Amino acid sequence: MFAIFKIGEFSKITQVSIRMLRYYDEAGLLKPSETDKFTNYRLYSVEQIPTVNKIKFLRDLGFNITEIALALASWDDGYILGLLEDKQAEIQSLIEAEQGKLSKIELAKRDIFQQRITTHYNVSLKSVPSYQVFSLRRVVSDYFAEGALWQEMNAMADKLGVKPSDNAFTIYHDEGYRDKDVDIEVCVPVAQIGEAVDGFAYRHTEHVPIMASTMVYGPFDNIASAYLDFASWLQAHNQYIMGETSRQVVYRGPWNEEDPEKYLSEIQIPLTIRKQ
Repeated sequence: MFAIFKIGEFSKITQVSIRMLRYYDEAGLLKPSETDKFTNYRLYSVEQIPTVNKIKFLRDLGFNITEIALALASWDDGYILGLLEDKQAEIQSLIEAEQGKLSKIELAKRDIFQQRITTHYNVSLKSVPSYQVFSLRRVVSDYFAEGALWQEMNAMADKLGVKPSDNAFTIYHDEGYRDKDVDIEVCVPVAQIGEAVDGFAYRHTEHVPIMASTMVYGPFDNIASAYLDFASWLQAHNQYIMGETSRQVVYRGPWNEEDPEKYLSEIQIPLTIRKQ
């Protein structure tokens, strides 16, 4: 016969508060072994201690009540291992998101306390000719997915013997900024036109008579500031209207420069002259 404990006694033995034991009862995770028919006191048995330990174990790992209930109902080493791997991936994703927030806070603190010199980007105008390019255009999840497109481009270029170019560039085809489903085309200038293959195409890009250009030095985070400076420039030169498809050329990036402070990018924004 198993020893029976009142809820206070069971609380001390398991190191779980009376409040939480009552909550587990209400949530259906851990019902008392029995209830005293005269006093209505909750009574627990020794054989319930392993269940309490499982609940504590899962709660310490961040599992919610619903997840714990499912785990208790299907407690099996393989099943629990799968749950732990899913929770590990979930927590890792949350950590990365929080680290991104911390980075933004640090940048904000540096700006507020003027711990770095404000960079002002010079805007120049030029004509950009039509280029003969090998390109890959795709709607991807977000702007961070551009790197994966370049990996695909480099792999296919190697396969077809397309020589890399220092003047490779990206075209952003969306009318405005998008949080998701971004229409991006990566382009490599080539000497000869070939046959389209597996989503890759050869084409001639559009000639842009008036292209606003600004060079961005340092980490890619600086690009946002460069766009803000361009907005100020455009306000001062309101004879121009922005076009839709902006471009970006990265001359020095993670593939040929270890120090992000030495990255070099160029933002290109097409302009037209406002009609009088």
